[in-house]
Amino acid sequence: MDEPVQLTVRAIETGVRSVVMRLPFRFGAATLTVCPQLFVRAQVDVAGRGTALGYGAELMVPKWFDKRPEFSPAANVQHLVQSVELARAAYTNDAPATPFGLFCRHYADLGTAAAAAGLTELSAAFGQAVIDRAVIDAVCRLFELSFFAGARANIFGLGDTPLAADLQGWNWNAWLADLQPLRQIDVRHTVGLLDEIETVHYAADGLPVSLPAVIERYGHRYFKIKLGGTPADDLERLRSVLAVLGERAGEMRYTLDANEQYADLDALRELLRGLQGLAPPLYLEQPLPRELSLAGSLSSLQSPVALLMDEADGTLDAFVRARECGWSGVSSKGCKGLYKALLNRARCERWNREQGRSRYFMSAEDLTCQAGVSLQQDLALAALLGLTHSERNGHHYGAGLVSASATERNAFVIAHPDLYDSTAHLRIGAGALHLDSLFNTGFAHGADPDFTNLQPLASAAALL
Repeated sequence: MDEPVQLTVRAIETGVRSVVMRLPFRFGAATLTVCPQLFVRAQVDVAGRGTALGYGAELMVPKWFDKRPEFSPAANVQHLVQSVELARAAYTNDAPATPFGLFCRHYADLGTAAAAAGLTELSAAFGQAVIDRAVIDAVCRLFELSFFAGARANIFGLGDTPLAADLQGWNWNAWLADLQPLRQIDVRHTVGLLDEIETVHYAADGLPVSLPAVIERYGHRYFKIKLGGTPADDLERLRSVLAVLGERAGEMRYTLDANEQYADLDALRELLRGLQGLAPPLYLEQPLPRELSLAGSLSSLQSPVALLMDEADGTLDAFVRARECGWSGVSSKGCKGLYKALLNRARCERWNREQGRSRYFMSAEDLTCQAGVSLQQDLALAALLGLTHSERNGHHYGAGLVSASATERNAFVIAHPDLYDSTAHLRIGAGALHLDSLFNTGFAHGADPDFTNLQPLASAAALL
């Protein structure tokens, strides 16, 4: 683009629908069985170009954004509703700006308002994260560009900002233009704490339930194993899971995720000692509670495993502070914000160049993204950032597009035959997904959500 795109958001519509899990999904101390899914539709105007609609979607998962025991799952969801409403009010009919400029203009004030309302940092970021994706979708449609082409041309307007002072002088145009989006990504299957790990078990819907059945059906080579926070129990289960993987998955790789369940360094140190002698994980994700993650140095751990932050990545500068504490990885997750992922990916690049080695890294993690816009935009972001394998658990624990209308479901199947089979379930072959259909105009979707099949945002908490 010769000149930065200046846009005005004219309207933002929202709606929710209930998603019933086909299997209970236990992560950390929470078990998810039903959850509301948010949908956003933004009308964007660019002077001299016209108007277009763009879409975003995300599951409103309780007890991930906010694990404080004094708040119920319904209260967690209501906080996410507040986050969306705050961002909608700020963006609608605001002065023209680039997509990134609009995000930067409101980031601090929205965070302050959310904190005053008692929201966590992750909850505060949720509303902007989903609305920003809808804005980007609309802009790409207006200029008849794919998300990938739009990003490489920096149509989003990324540049120097006081919100990321450490990246001052970073050549965003050159860096974005050099990105080579992937057209295939390996699926990293999540092994939840309630999952069967030994028998071959399929459900009545014909889809796998147990770990051996998952491997048999999809041919996975990458796995993510959940931990519960008790070293002895976690190590015993891990040995059992690794034995199954060694027997059935051949040359596999795996990661570990503790979802903040290790209460202190002593417990974490015991886990790390127990990992010696086992096949080494690629990294250990968020073992410590978020409030302890940036409180001191992790050097005393002498961890043989790279530590990756997820829930502690609540602000735009969290990874910068985490680096000083000993963290070397950070997750990309659509619910935390596309711009945060781009900033953190650039940081990895800059820091590794400065050190002359690949120490800092980014992973692609999942918040039970459901088939359709949410899943596809999350995959597209991972593909843009060159993340070769991505956790994908929404297709296994969720029921795909079963909660969508038949019209919406069929539209996505027709628009994305490389990604979905005729029943709208993910088409995983040899453990991987093919993404060619995500390269069409817009942000990674050739079909749109059916807004006639949604309930008001205010009813989200009642859908639990």
